[in-house]
Amino acid sequence: MPPRLIAFLIFPDFQLLDAAGPIAAFEIAERHAPGSYRVRVVAARAGAVASSSGARMNAEAADEADIDTLVVAGGDGTRPALLETSLIDWVRRAAGRARRTASVCSGAYILAQAGLLDGRGATTHWSRTADFRRRFPAVRLEPDRIYVRDGAVWSSAGITAGIDLALALIADDLGEAVARATAQQLVMPRRRPGGQSQFSALVDMGGASGRFADLLDWARARLVEPLGVERLADQAAMSPRNFARAFVREMGMTPAKAVEHLRVEAARARLETADDPVEQVAAAVGFGDAERMRRAVLRAFGQPPQALRRAARSTPAVGG
Repeated sequence: MPPRLIAFLIFPDFQLLDAAGPIAAFEIAERHAPGSYRVRVVAARAGAVASSSGARMNAEAADEADIDTLVVAGGDGTRPALLETSLIDWVRRAAGRARRTASVCSGAYILAQAGLLDGRGATTHWSRTADFRRRFPAVRLEPDRIYVRDGAVWSSAGITAGIDLALALIADDLGEAVARATAQQLVMPRRRPGGQSQFSALVDMGGASGRFADLLDWARARLVEPLGVERLADQAAMSPRNFARAFVREMGMTPAKAVEHLRVEAARARLETADDPVEQVAAAVGFGDAERMRRAVLRAFGQPPQALRRAARSTPAVGG
């Protein structure tokens, strides 16, 4: 079997790590399984393409020949790229011939513009959620996921999530052993300790500017108590209506979603480090019953509580 051709599509003002991170993952996987992959960087025109940082990456002229997996980078340049009809047409044609298609961060906009995400589940960077939904209402956006697979189309969240995506693609091709070895070489976990939710860091920071850090610390210490909008707004010394609006602007999610996230993270920590029954964990973190917790954990991490517990017991530490 010939090596699988992984083609990375870039354009002016692309995000450098969107391409470089996944490229490194496939390069390392090739070392562990020689003959598995061949990587090309392509663009609308051959030559050096400037990223948003100013650093340049050399690209070949885009063609559709022999592509196994098309990966579309994201970055500030996605907005003007959406207006390049010839580029969008090429993506549509290339995806039609490729075995699978993927996007990193706002590269999902390009897939959506090409009609490849209509009726499919997808994700992108959390900060683009409202804009993406407005532009592409036919896409079933899952903004709290690190990556989403829907058939032959994959999408991932912001920047470093492209490496998570690449590891998942490698596991799909070559198995978990090669994906794990690749992750170890990259000095990163095969699966993030926070599961598959991209909101982990955002909630930990208290939002884009940290405005709600103290409030979320307060809520984290009271997870077993009712934490509705009215109570959170009172603690923040704001009216419920103004609080809800400001919270969504800052956090990219509703207060209820943030509280659910805090409870899910607390549940995950208990599931992975203690032997408490699932029902007891659910009560201790404020879910009330095991089924409600199971649904929330499944939404956040893509697997049920018992699977999180088993994975934590079986996953070795990351090596160098």
